[in-house]
Amino acid sequence: MGEIILKMIIKEVKGIAKLDIYRDKKCGIPEVILAEGKEPKWVVNLLVEMAKVKGIAIATRVNKECFKEIKRKRLGGFRLIHYEKAKMAVIAKTGYKIKKSNAKVGLIAAGTADVHIAEEARVTVELLGCSAIFAYDVGVAGIHRIFPPLEEMLKKKVACIVVVAGMEGALPTVVKGLVDVPVIGVPTSTGYGYGGKGESALMTMLQSCSPGLVVVNIDNGFGAGCAAALIAKQSAKK
Repeated sequence: MGEIILKMIIKEVKGIAKLDIYRDKKCGIPEVILAEGKEPKWVVNLLVEMAKVKGIAIATRVNKECFKEIKRKRLGGFRLIHYEKAKMAVIAKTGYKIKKSNAKVGLIAAGTADVHIAEEARVTVELLGCSAIFAYDVGVAGIHRIFPPLEEMLKKKVACIVVVAGMEGALPTVVKGLVDVPVIGVPTSTGYGYGGKGESALMTMLQSCSPGLVVVNIDNGFGAGCAAALIAKQSAKK
């Protein structure tokens, strides 16, 4: 009964938010702060309050202004990590260590323009205690580039593969046709003109004839990373 009550604990922060402190106990994924759309000072307060209880707090979609605000905060007893490419920030208590597992995830980005979303997925996977084997700029325009990294991923027994693509939305279908593990497609807003901003990439991934491919929303590297980590951790338990 005590554990059930613990899982329901909410921490209210200055009337602006109610943090689901023990969400990781319920869902396997902690509550993560979406910085986009929030005032930078709110993001700082939420991160600090979460880190006080959990030892670590994570924010996604952190722009430069928001990171400057976090950096200005006096964080005695905490360390600040900025994943600039992923647009993520982490506050952790000094000495805090992420609990590592044997879970492994493969990660592929079609083009260099897709890397920031791929990095969001990679950092998420690693913060959740998994290892990421990744390869970038291996899209279908040069299809031969995909084979060496796929071979490495399968040799290392990844539990699933996240494939990030904007102007090469067919890549997840191609990858799933070559591997025997689940593939998570992430359409990105890379691209322009008709069907640009990720729309054609999303539709292409959804209209796939490769069973075992699932798709998240446009630019949702974080969501893909969470799903991949959950799959990999369950697989590692076997």
